[in-house]
Amino acid sequence: MMTPPFRKIALIGASALAGALLTVSLTASADKDIGSPLPLNELRTFAEVFGRIKQDYVEPVEDKKLINDAIRGMLTGLDPHSDYMNADEFKELREGTQGEFGGLGIEIGAEDGLVKVIAPIEDTPAQQAGVKSGDLIVKIDDTPVRGLSLTDAVKKMRGKPGSKVTLTIARKNEGKPVVLTLTRAIIKTKSVKSRLLEPDYGYVRVAQFQEHSAENLAQALTQLYKENKTPLKGVVLDLRDDPGGLLNGAVGVSAAFLPKNTLVVYTEGRSEDAKMRLSATPENYLARGDRDYLASLPAEVKKVPLVVLVNGGSASASEIVAGALQDHKRAIIVGTQTFGKGSVQSVLPLGSEGGIKLTTARYFTPSGRSIQAKGITPDVEVEESTVNGAAASFRIREADLERHLENPDQKNGKDKPQEKPADKTKPDTPTEGKPQGKDGKDGKAAADFQLSQALNILKVQQILMQKQAQK
Repeated sequence: MMTPPFRKIALIGASALAGALLTVSLTASADKDIGSPLPLNELRTFAEVFGRIKQDYVEPVEDKKLINDAIRGMLTGLDPHSDYMNADEFKELREGTQGEFGGLGIEIGAEDGLVKVIAPIEDTPAQQAGVKSGDLIVKIDDTPVRGLSLTDAVKKMRGKPGSKVTLTIARKNEGKPVVLTLTRAIIKTKSVKSRLLEPDYGYVRVAQFQEHSAENLAQALTQLYKENKTPLKGVVLDLRDDPGGLLNGAVGVSAAFLPKNTLVVYTEGRSEDAKMRLSATPENYLARGDRDYLASLPAEVKKVPLVVLVNGGSASASEIVAGALQDHKRAIIVGTQTFGKGSVQSVLPLGSEGGIKLTTARYFTPSGRSIQAKGITPDVEVEESTVNGAAASFRIREADLERHLENPDQKNGKDKPQEKPADKTKPDTPTEGKPQGKDGKDGKAAADFQLSQALNILKVQQILMQKQAQK
């Protein structure tokens, strides 16, 4: 069943963001028949526990708090991405997809009752203060993190812009806790950045899949063609450390490079609403009434040699794009194994107060691959020496998270090993401490080893194409 993507927008991502972007999906209504009788014995036990707390707990507890905590526990016990949100949290979640939100700018996940940093977002208080991938946040101000839900942890890290928050961090290879004081700010995330790497070769980075990411990508590509004055000979699409975002954004970015009507992704779940097939067609990436911003792209974009950069921080929507372009042999995927988040979360409103974020489906690449707890294997493996100052080997992935969903292919014994990457490239010399900005802030691709290798691959493609044309 095809569900219009703007009735059910898949906001898909790796984790919560402390300050805060969390990718999920919006459904029109949560009013559905439960479909099975309620378990009376278990409900009696619940009522008995509820009564004992009300009668015997050392301090009085409001009924609303007990019920809300029970709901939250019921959801967080399912998997790392399902959760309950009160009215304020629900509002903050929806605001996060607009590209501006208040907080620190940390992409986080849960591990062993603590909060683990997947990656700080570029140009945010977290990155500027020295928060690193792999850090375990053990205390927020004076509050221990153990036992807090991700939603509660995010809430404590948020606050009025300009106010300060102190994070106590456990870091590998550090003998004592690292204490960092950060100043909260309005996080304005620029979804798309672009520039010419050198004449004839363009670079586009998508940092997050937001409401206007695909439109911004189209504008960036059009501008690159204008700046170059002649058709580009190659483009690098950088999806490293992109935690995901809106599904329609991923479909739109894929559609920019794929022929019309090409399948981008499909989802499978228990309900009919969870079954979707999304293709490179305007109705799958445009809001109703919007003009087709991809229609004005230079025709050469559909055929320009393309390299997609990925790493362990590339998750969900990023993996959809990489998987679609890889399956259709439209791009060469370069970098390291991706995060492996292949599940879709739906945000279901609950009456007038808040909502739940519930895992409702798994998504699959056009060839039928499940990315869940596995990720995308690059065609050319190029290792990164540092990731935001932390060794790449310290990264966590979906498979490392507690209660993660299994990959259905592996579960059913149908998973076939992917072919080994054609090449495995490492930096010739250590680059610790050298500039390696994802958007090439130093103006040189050579300062970013993975980016320089992507550019080299594009140049080799040009040589091969020229030789082929001469035959």
